[in-house]
Amino acid sequence: MRAHLARVDAVLVQALIAAALSFAHLHDVASAAGQDGWKAWAYPVSVDLLLVAAWRRLRSGDARAAGWCWFVIALTASLGANVATAGLLDLDEVPAWLRILVAGWPAVAFLGGTLLAHTVSASVGSTAEVAEVVDDQDGQQDAPSPAPEPAESITAPSPQPAPVAVVPERPAVPVPAALVEHARKVAAEHHNRTGAPIDTPTLRARLGVPVPLAEAIAARL
Repeated sequence: MRAHLARVDAVLVQALIAAALSFAHLHDVASAAGQDGWKAWAYPVSVDLLLVAAWRRLRSGDARAAGWCWFVIALTASLGANVATAGLLDLDEVPAWLRILVAGWPAVAFLGGTLLAHTVSASVGSTAEVAEVVDDQDGQQDAPSPAPEPAESITAPSPQPAPVAVVPERPAVPVPAALVEHARKVAAEHHNRTGAPIDTPTLRARLGVPVPLAEAIAARL
């Protein structure tokens, strides 16, 4: 337990040191590029917030390409400030291109944060459609069947041929087109990762749908 706490404390101290130094370097670059006063302190806050938003998107598992894109952009801004203040850049004579980047950063950070916070993955819409289809099927199954009509008179039963068992055909399950497209993406990702086609139980578990709907989707892949 003590070794675990010591490891956590060491990581926490390193994180605090890295955050403080990166914060100070971003402030120095922004101040050298003409952003003085409170504006220079707002730049490191903006970079850190974009890093956190991108990391949360990567942890959620949705739209990972967008998460990696904005994470790399924010990390490049942080590392660039650290390198620039290490003596490789004359902060008294900041080049024009760096002034342009610093001046345009707030708009870039706002765009990235908005896209990361409000982008809805396709799986959310597919899940809603699946729930709607399942509700319709439950409503059809719960419909009361008509009561049998009473017999007019009781007569002696006459010999009848033995009834032949007829297996009713399973009614076709409606499958939304968006759900089929999402299932194709899941099947392709499974094939690329395992080298084998996806089976129906795995597809049902990944989509979270009933067995009849999973079989209907697998038949259309």
